Amino acid sequence: MTRKDPVTVSEGDETATVRVERDGVILRLTLDRPARRNALTPAMVDTLVGALTAAATDDALRAIHLRGAGEHFCGGVDWVAANNDGTKPRPGNVLRRVPHTAHRVVELLHTVHLPVVCTVRGWAAGLGCNLALAADFTVAGREAVFWEPFLDRGFSPDSGSTWLLPRLTGLARARRMLLLGEKIDGTRAEQWGLIHECCPGDALDATAEALLARLASAPTVALGLAKQTLAQNLDTTLPQAMTNELYALELACRTRDFREGLTAFRERRVPEFDGR
Repeated sequence: MTRKDPVTVSEGDETATVRVERDGVILRLTLDRPARRNALTPAMVDTLVGALTAAATDDALRAIHLRGAGEHFCGGVDWVAANNDGTKPRPGNVLRRVPHTAHRVVELLHTVHLPVVCTVRGWAAGLGCNLALAADFTVAGREAVFWEPFLDRGFSPDSGSTWLLPRLTGLARARRMLLLGEKIDGTRAEQWGLIHECCPGDALDATAEALLARLASAPTVALGLAKQTLAQNLDTTLPQAMTNELYALELACRTRDFREGLTAFRERRVPEFDGR
């Protein structure tokens, strides 16, 4: 994969930003508010929604990298910034707003037909934790802390935590994190199956870059279809799962990468996929 210098294509204001950069075929989303542990403001969430929505239809992209600037990934939602206009919201505000903001970001990470790699240093709390869990591959440092603090703050879990955690780590461990507020370090997160890999902090960037390079050189359409089928088949029967696989296979067989894979097999060489 040829690396190019990042070019910023969208960003927020100076006090609450998400850097959206195109690095060749990789889209890099960097939560860039280190003084607040990259806690998310409404403007930052809107930027993430916009960037991921655009990425879903960008044929030139082949992978997404989500990370935080500084010593932490994301401390969750900045509730001060989210409630600083001094007005009391109308009843039903949460039901109206959250599906299009925090919940939409989690949904897009889970469903976009591009592989998402998340790098976690330091805190991944609340919505920040669930962004990491919704990514396809999360690599974390040993010092990372995954925390679902919802009940500690007096409200029930949201942003997909009650769906993601039981499927990744089982119901008993999900209870420990959601009902008891247990904090999980990077090593245990890997042992529990919450993340793809835990590594020393000084190896974190290299580990993420190697993974991104591998994913960005994969057959992008087939990879996206496989990601979709995995999600669809979490809650279905075996016959329906195999039917879903057949529809995905029908589409994958129509790609240029499929033909390249067969040709490379016949010629006994490594395939060179172009994502088409």
